[in-house]
Amino acid sequence: MKKFNIRKVLDGLTAGSSSSSSSASLQPGNRENDVIQETLQSEHFQLCKTVRHGFPYQPSAMAFDPVQKILAIGTQNGSLRLFGRAGVECYCQHESGSAIIQLQFLINEGALVSALADDSIHLWNLRQKIPAILHSLKFSRERITFCHLPFQSKWLYIGTERGNIHIVNVESFSLSGYVIMWNKAIELSSKTHPGPVVHISDNPMDEGKLLIGFECGFVVLWDLKSKKADYRYNYDEAIHSVAWHHEGKQFVCSHSDGTLTTWNVRSPAKPAQIITPHGKQPKDGKKPEPCKPILKVEYKTARAGEPFMILSGGLSYDTVGRRACLTVMHGKSTAVLEMDYPIVDFLALCETPYPNDYQEPYAVVVLLEKDLVVIDLAQPGYPSFENPYPLTIHESPVTCCEYFADCPAELIPALYSVGSRQKRQGYSKKKWPISGGNWGQGAQSYPEIIITGHADGSVKFWDASALMLQVLYKLKTAKVFEKTRNKEEKPSTDIVDEDPFAIQSLAWCPESRLLCVAGVSAHVIVYRFSKQEITTEEVQLLEVRMQCELNEVDSPDVGGDQASAVSTPGASSSPQSSAPQTHPSTSSNNSSDGLRDNVPCLRVRNTPLKQSPGYQVELIIQLVWVSGEPPQQITSLAVNSAYGLVAFGNGNGLAVVDYLQKTLLLNMATAELYGSSDPHQRQPRSPRKARQPSGDNLPKTSCMSSLSSFYSESVKKLRSSYLSLCDGNDGSAGSEDRCKSPTSGSGSPSHSDDESKHNFLERVKSKSKLISKSVANDFAKMSRKFSMAADQKDDARDNSFSRSRSSSVASIDKESREVISSLHFYDCLSRKSEATAVASLWLGTSMGTMLAISLNVPSTPELRLQQTVGISFCGSVVRLKGGILRMALMDSTGSLQPPAYECWYDPNAPEDEKERTRRRRPASPPSTQENQDSHYAVVCSDKQAKVVAMPSQNCVFEHNITENSFVLRADVVIMPAGICIACFCANGHIMTLSLPSLRPLLDVNYLPLTDMRIARTFCFSNLGQALYLTSPTEIQRLTYSQETCDNLQEMLGELFTPVETPEAPNRGFFKGLFGGGAQSLDREDLFGELAAGKASRSLAQHIPGPGSMEGMKGAASGVVGELARARIALDERGQKLGELEERTAAMMASADSFSKHAHDMMLKYKDKKWYQL
Repeated sequence: MKKFNIRKVLDGLTAGSSSSSSSASLQPGNRENDVIQETLQSEHFQLCKTVRHGFPYQPSAMAFDPVQKILAIGTQNGSLRLFGRAGVECYCQHESGSAIIQLQFLINEGALVSALADDSIHLWNLRQKIPAILHSLKFSRERITFCHLPFQSKWLYIGTERGNIHIVNVESFSLSGYVIMWNKAIELSSKTHPGPVVHISDNPMDEGKLLIGFECGFVVLWDLKSKKADYRYNYDEAIHSVAWHHEGKQFVCSHSDGTLTTWNVRSPAKPAQIITPHGKQPKDGKKPEPCKPILKVEYKTARAGEPFMILSGGLSYDTVGRRACLTVMHGKSTAVLEMDYPIVDFLALCETPYPNDYQEPYAVVVLLEKDLVVIDLAQPGYPSFENPYPLTIHESPVTCCEYFADCPAELIPALYSVGSRQKRQGYSKKKWPISGGNWGQGAQSYPEIIITGHADGSVKFWDASALMLQVLYKLKTAKVFEKTRNKEEKPSTDIVDEDPFAIQSLAWCPESRLLCVAGVSAHVIVYRFSKQEITTEEVQLLEVRMQCELNEVDSPDVGGDQASAVSTPGASSSPQSSAPQTHPSTSSNNSSDGLRDNVPCLRVRNTPLKQSPGYQVELIIQLVWVSGEPPQQITSLAVNSAYGLVAFGNGNGLAVVDYLQKTLLLNMATAELYGSSDPHQRQPRSPRKARQPSGDNLPKTSCMSSLSSFYSESVKKLRSSYLSLCDGNDGSAGSEDRCKSPTSGSGSPSHSDDESKHNFLERVKSKSKLISKSVANDFAKMSRKFSMAADQKDDARDNSFSRSRSSSVASIDKESREVISSLHFYDCLSRKSEATAVASLWLGTSMGTMLAISLNVPSTPELRLQQTVGISFCGSVVRLKGGILRMALMDSTGSLQPPAYECWYDPNAPEDEKERTRRRRPASPPSTQENQDSHYAVVCSDKQAKVVAMPSQNCVFEHNITENSFVLRADVVIMPAGICIACFCANGHIMTLSLPSLRPLLDVNYLPLTDMRIARTFCFSNLGQALYLTSPTEIQRLTYSQETCDNLQEMLGELFTPVETPEAPNRGFFKGLFGGGAQSLDREDLFGELAAGKASRSLAQHIPGPGSMEGMKGAASGVVGELARARIALDERGQKLGELEERTAAMMASADSFSKHAHDMMLKYKDKKWYQL
């Protein structure tokens, strides 16, 4: 255990520290509290992936094991997802990243074969918790198009693009010399090449007969023993799939013209039946009109009823715009089931794995492009099963997410109770049919909650405990706003082109269950949790006018009012839906030259709002347009239940709102927060000579490049015109007066201030008439493009985010205004002269400055609702390189000091019950004596981290996190053995730093930043947990805790469980007597090396997988690896000793034989003379 003395930290510094530059200030006094014991060491950290949740992104193939009841889904990027019962999931990845074109289970063997688009096949071992590849085979001369593995067979048929069929032994992954060549299969019946192989299957009743379907419409029944074709079937249209009747006498083909042809095996001349399921039948008996291709058909029989014929596609061409459909034909009835997304594949789930028995289908698994649907075939109407997997993460694109580990225990049951009422009805009452595997037996039992914000304005709460994921509750924030009825009605949503309700950031207090969300339309909504349903007659609304700093210079003295134009009493402090028209600039929604003014981006509904149990609206805060300029999007958000305050900031400044009294406490430009001690020189910039692109032709590379072109020539005209106005306004009010809130109780604006503000805005208004409307429109268009660039839903734009700062990123540092980037509420000592902790608001800016604001909160709940919260400014605390990302408070013992909070109470409960449960839980307030520090501020920017002693504000530790990159996400987290800072950098490194000494504990190059999605969604949580959105539909969870990594095997579920294979169908007495049952085939005699010879070595290359014996030899390392190698060596030595023993015995036998023959020869010629020889 290492000890650090804050007073003597300079003595402990070494010159050999690599990237860490530390500085310390001597703390007077000889106190034991100066010694902080750090318990976290490097051995407490290890980084590894845990589980992946969500729908497989871009699925391409599917397979099902009917005995193990496991579903496998392959994707276009080579990932493999395996699903068992609810909570049993597994993720694997092919190294090549090629698309998976087909999957085949070795039924009830715990193995899976995958065929990839790079012409490789792989054998996966599913008998371990993390599946591994045993063997791989890479074809070099032919392309794989189709695979078929018969039940209980070790020989895999592989069809190729050239029309040939090769056979692979799945045990050794070696090719057989037996090959079915396309020209031998078709012989002289066709003069052209039949095309790729699209289907292979063996006759259910005769394993020696192989049915081969070629793309051109040609089908061959091949006799494996005689190596020739028994029958050939030809149809004019291309074939997409083939399905057998279980008796082996008929098969069905689906074609590209929407027809189904049924063939009798012994009648190859013409089809026994031709039907077009969705074609219009002409009355004159002509051929029906062609339809879209039937991509797949399955023919399943039932013992007690008519057979099922299930198909996808085949709709008529006149059904333009109709969604994809699955057709179920059962007897004379035909059901067309519409799907929400295009169908990728489907499988009928049957009671038996044997193809020569009645199939008895009971469900159909339908894999869609963005969903997985299972249909119950046994109930009328074919209802779907309720999906237990968390596959709806992408129901609307995820725009932000937060991760909370070790939450209060009662939270998950409370959210589940209100969320269970939101479930849809009409599902099948049967159990989910994919029920294989077993849950893990991990010891991780603390509650975990993930919150995701979405583009449609919804917020979802997920139970993420024990490596599982289950949706708890869904909140729809868009229902408080009016929706446009037609495209012509676009009231004020021009700030974003689409998804005006998208969630940009959220703040949540688990203890008080208070939720605050910020949307892209510059709106903030405060929610409270209630178990009772209420009807709100009028939603409380607060409009805030945050003035733009167009000139980027110090504002005039009336600029305090300019920056908070509606912060006067009765102007924007009113909770009504529209502010009283008392100010000249708010007298109308549009100025005289047509510029939009004082208009919010969204309209709040004015009808009564029925709010179900769960999260209910407490207050809506909206930023309004200012003189034709849209409001800046909100960049930081914080809420505190103990103070009753919500704070938010953007590129214009900071606003603090009292959500209990529904009033605006503070609305101030960023420059005003510094007062007279502004460290930045805010001088007007010289205009660029380079030509800027127009608003309609902005480059589509990234939000960074959009920002670099934000200041166009039209904006510079606006800026210069406003500059002349600001230069002519020399107010006399001091900075101290400007910083006071009009409702803080410390004074209100005088009448002269009102007049000066009125005159200033009148000048702005009159001056704006001289600016052309096109200039203003160009500015608004630029603003919209900038605000939307970071959240484009197009994946191509997501992938454009570069790994390191480009010139466009560097231009942000030089040209963008100072943005409020981080906000936190704490009980602390913010001033050097303070002796007791007070409520404070810490704010960090994009310029690296940390500022503090002191809050005077009334002590009792009664006074809190009557008196106004006082605000006083404490100035700058510390400055860092880069924009500030995270701030935290640490006490003198090195423990993380959480913000004060109010315990949850139901706001709609009776008053007596409310008072009984309502109490404030303050953080233990640090107390201090004169000239002594009692706690420490931890501040992290995108470049460095600092630990500052409070209230002296001396920097005691400093560490440069990165020089060549920048930090995207930083969190101060609690680990089982202490606290630390966790960082994720744009160059892909994940790092942890100890506290307070900021020693590097972990630095792993984990994930290069390939798209903006990762940067937007990466977040750390307590106890070593983290997550990010790895694709638009999937969440990847990981851990940086050594303890979790050690227990991961126990926590993961098992896919394979020992299950007896069902008995084969009974052949019956007469079938056994007369040979009418299924004919078996000894494939070893046909495909083995003795009978078929060896295949060409140049055809395919065998690659041992990491899970095979050869792979284990290469991958073994450490003690376990040495033991494994010793074991292998012993086996090899034993084998060699056995061979030596056999060889010795053979030599002894040979010697005995030679001795015997020699003795016989001696006896034969013993008595003979030389002339008798």
